[in-house]
Amino acid sequence: MNIGLYFGSFNPIHHGHLIIANFIAQYTTLDQVWFVVSPQNPFKISSTLLNEYHRLHLVRLAIEGERKLKATDIEFHLPKPSYTVDTLAYLEEKYQEHQFSIIMGSDSFQNISKWKNAPVILKRYPVYIYKRAGFEIVPISGATVYPLEAPLLEISATHIRNCIKDRKSIRYLVPDVVKEEIEKYNYYR
Repeated sequence: MNIGLYFGSFNPIHHGHLIIANFIAQYTTLDQVWFVVSPQNPFKISSTLLNEYHRLHLVRLAIEGERKLKATDIEFHLPKPSYTVDTLAYLEEKYQEHQFSIIMGSDSFQNISKWKNAPVILKRYPVYIYKRAGFEIVPISGATVYPLEAPLLEISATHIRNCIKDRKSIRYLVPDVVKEEIEKYNYYR
């Protein structure tokens, strides 16, 4: 199978993530999109993160019943912080029957040169890039890039966490099942 890997903290998962993943699953040649929940992104402060198992559970709740979307805890079993190149090497070894691609926004793509072993990643793995306003996709020599015009919602996980702290409603920002789980366990309070 041809798998698109959508890396992120998903802290929490929201409709913006889901719309992008579903669009890519439906409108590209990828067979599945895997949400790779990162326990610790080297570019983010881990103190703001909900426990990785809770975040994974929220992703699984959000995509339940979707055959082209899958959540994976693959990075939970790798050294922290999580580096994409290490995850890709591990996945290639574990799932030799699959081909892997990377999914990211054009904002992240502009910073890819800061990633560990970025030239190796770009040489070996196709990159599906959804355009974000203000971030042009500048081609990189040797990289296989698929620019996408995915529908975008200007929703951020930071905004959702702030809403929760301020006791504001997050309805319509996240799936109802995710909202209910966050409220039930007082996540992000």
